[in-house]
Amino acid sequence: MTKNNRTVDVFSPFDLGSVHLPNRVVMAPMTRNRAGPGDVPGQISVTYYVQRASAGLIITEGTQVSAQGQGYARTPGIYSDAQVAGWKTVTDAVRSAGGRIFLQLWHVGRISHPSVQPNGAVPVAPSALKPAGQIPTAQGLQDFVTPRALTTAEVATVVEEFRRGAACAKRAGFDGVELHGANGYLIDQFLRDKTNRRNDRYGGSALNRARFLIEVVEAIVGEWGAERVGVRLAPTNPFNDIADSNPAATFSVVVNELNRFGLGYLHIVEPLPTDPIAAGEKPDIRFFRRIWRGALMGNKGYDLARANTALREGTVNLVSFATLFLANPDLPERFRRGAALNAPDRPTFYKGGEKGYIDYPPIGG
Repeated sequence: MTKNNRTVDVFSPFDLGSVHLPNRVVMAPMTRNRAGPGDVPGQISVTYYVQRASAGLIITEGTQVSAQGQGYARTPGIYSDAQVAGWKTVTDAVRSAGGRIFLQLWHVGRISHPSVQPNGAVPVAPSALKPAGQIPTAQGLQDFVTPRALTTAEVATVVEEFRRGAACAKRAGFDGVELHGANGYLIDQFLRDKTNRRNDRYGGSALNRARFLIEVVEAIVGEWGAERVGVRLAPTNPFNDIADSNPAATFSVVVNELNRFGLGYLHIVEPLPTDPIAAGEKPDIRFFRRIWRGALMGNKGYDLARANTALREGTVNLVSFATLFLANPDLPERFRRGAALNAPDRPTFYKGGEKGYIDYPPIGG
């Protein structure tokens, strides 16, 4: 694959619609639990994102579109005026540093706990199925609870919350938005048949299970236009006790429905060898390259060599990096120089404070 007689690699520019990316090294969304009171991003988050402004594109941490959409302490929101103002300080600073930044819109669904829900309510989900495992809370790890199934009418209310979140993201000065449809959260819960046992128009067939996602995308595109919207999917990731009996069949339907929008990109969390697949073809990145008609972003354990190979083969157009970008704020320059990489400090990922957040040293630091 070539562009302007030049081999494509991570340093090649890319036009994501009207958003010009100077390179193809994308900062993946990563939950960091550093928001301040009111779930407002503060100055520490400004510093964090500005440090990483050399990314071709920054995708923020998951940001809940409503109080009901929250699952963990100190994750930022995008539904109050204070949250919009907090994010505006981030986007202004990133833009001043020469960066581009999309907000990831998020609702966790059943992956929550009454301790973080309004009025101590139980979380909501497509179906009243309790996830296996525990969730971190202010009181320590606690068992998940059985969620309440959304009524058919309530689904429309959540769609509207996503639309308002997208509108708030525009007010906050973002360059676009990514819809979090992955990793066992609410949209993924609707998509996969282990967690969706509904018998209304949002359950049953793969097309029905995709209906909620498509309605949310329609709402967000109405605010932003298609080219400023991306969608993230994780067809086989079992995180948060989720699975599908035939992910290739399910996500073929999902992607064919998304194709009609002309979205900015599709962001795929690629399968691991250990991901369970009950039936059908393994939906790896090449599977999606065959059926997706737009820009495709790959994610899952890429290093520089693997990223360049995928770009040169045309398998992906962009590559997102998570822990590598967390530990190396100047990751594109490190790639360019062949410099050594900092190791991520995993015990600090969700601990709060500056350590493991804004104290990773730059090259020569």
